[in-house]
Amino acid sequence: MTDITRLFDFPYYQLEHKPNASCFVTKYNGKWTSISTKEYLDKANAVSRALLKLGIQKNDKIAVISSTNRTEWNIMDIGILQTGAQNIPIYPTICAEDYEYVLNHSESIYCFVSDEEVLEKVNKVKANTQLKEVYSFNHIEGCKHYSELFELGKDESNQNEVEDRKNNVKPDDLATIIYTSGTTGKPKGVMLSHWNITSNVLDSSPRVPLPPSGETRVLSFLPICHIFERVLIYVYQYAGTSVYFAEALDKIGDNAKEINPNLMSVVPRLLEKVFDKIMLKGEDLSGIKKALFFWAVGLGERWEPYRKNGAWYEFQLKIANKLIFSKWREALGGELGTMVSGSAALQPRLARIFGAAQMKVMEGYGLTETSPVVSVGMYDDAHYKIGTVGKPIDNVEVKIAEDGEILIKGPNVMLGYYKDPEKTASVMTDDYFHTGDKGEIDEDGFLKITGRKKEMFKTSGGKYIIPTLLENELKQSLFIEQVMVIGEGEKMPAAFIQPNFDFVRDWIEHKGHNIGTTDEEIAQSEKVIKRIQKEVDKHNTKFGKWEQIKRFELTPEAWTIDAGHLTPTMKMKRSVIKDIYKGLYDKIYRP
Repeated sequence: MTDITRLFDFPYYQLEHKPNASCFVTKYNGKWTSISTKEYLDKANAVSRALLKLGIQKNDKIAVISSTNRTEWNIMDIGILQTGAQNIPIYPTICAEDYEYVLNHSESIYCFVSDEEVLEKVNKVKANTQLKEVYSFNHIEGCKHYSELFELGKDESNQNEVEDRKNNVKPDDLATIIYTSGTTGKPKGVMLSHWNITSNVLDSSPRVPLPPSGETRVLSFLPICHIFERVLIYVYQYAGTSVYFAEALDKIGDNAKEINPNLMSVVPRLLEKVFDKIMLKGEDLSGIKKALFFWAVGLGERWEPYRKNGAWYEFQLKIANKLIFSKWREALGGELGTMVSGSAALQPRLARIFGAAQMKVMEGYGLTETSPVVSVGMYDDAHYKIGTVGKPIDNVEVKIAEDGEILIKGPNVMLGYYKDPEKTASVMTDDYFHTGDKGEIDEDGFLKITGRKKEMFKTSGGKYIIPTLLENELKQSLFIEQVMVIGEGEKMPAAFIQPNFDFVRDWIEHKGHNIGTTDEEIAQSEKVIKRIQKEVDKHNTKFGKWEQIKRFELTPEAWTIDAGHLTPTMKMKRSVIKDIYKGLYDKIYRP
């Protein structure tokens, strides 16, 4: 094999150049179970043969819905793509009505699900869709198991037909339709070709800091149905890396200790939670141990890459690493040198502290419509600068429009929105895709995201507010878990704040306050409100008077994906949150 031009070329490249006995590793019944590159391809080919026997034609659509990342997802991915059909990944956490919309809009005719919970949602709407059959990865009574495809595909007599199908898949053919969860309205179906994603994998790969030799272990837990993690999985296949699939979000720490990963991808929200837990443990310390802990954190907050702080700082940091930060690394397996962060802006403070702790966070930028990587940091070759999302990758052009909007041109830009040529035309100018994000490129060529075009708003006094800048600043407080700045068309900016309920409960106990500890009691407590006001006042000083948060209300529950506050990639659904807390909004602006 010479050229990699289609997504299913990656495992064949790995088999030829870097065969791996532990290509993918998933935990079943408490035991890590690996699959080799050859077994992975043998199973994918069996799936392809079975699909042809089921009558799958080129451009048919097959939905895959999995609650966790797992080996089976990848086998199905290659098995589907080799036939010239398209893999339609669906977020497991969306509601049954959205399942129905995506299944119908994509015209999916088969569906593969991971577990009973997902199956239950699919079964609710199956009669209203074109689905011929549903298969499951787990053994579920009353549902066909996906291993039936291996039985059906055991006979290799039609493998030549699979080869014909593969040969007829062109790089510019549609590979997948990814339905963006969106913060408003119905999901949009982003059409990505084989070359859209393949070119992005090849152009991103040089930025991924994989060790030069020996077995490299990656822990994968961000949803593979999202293009960010999916592209990374192809990157890992290209590199011959062992990919371990985490059991669940709340098991990441346990799984990291078991497999000692060298690399993992994260979203800022997850890093914030990890950091909050570490800080809670620090608060529980006393005496010299507590003093050393916060000395190390303070040192970390001043960290600069490439030893820019000088010899004395580096000497102190060496001590901090030995006494304090080494324990942080141990909690994540001890060998984690790099994390790749995407999906939202990362607090510079966190980038510094984790960098000081020898777990560098490489922030990247991209969108589903750009397959997704546009730019990403890399520590080598001075491609890393805190507060930026690195430099654009090869073959991707970034242009800043007159109004500050980021425009993208390159082989990674989508084919368009499925069945929506008008929407497609509205985001394209010639070959440039309009991201809706605002940014700037500094004198060294680093891209910095300054806000979301649509999220920027004017107060009634005509002053512009960029909510994300205020929100990222306020979220640095240990007392604040989530914050949404509001005030479009109003006389002043204000905020809905979701307290960090776990931290506040510890604070209440530590202070001996006579306050109830339910989420609702915390949100209504005058003592808590006063304490969070101190945090708001402190962070307000970094902004102009017209930007500062004048009022806020605490929300009486945590913001979650299931309750609709957040998208599956943990971005805030602003319009939904505003609707949920209409009473609090009126309390601020219509008392």
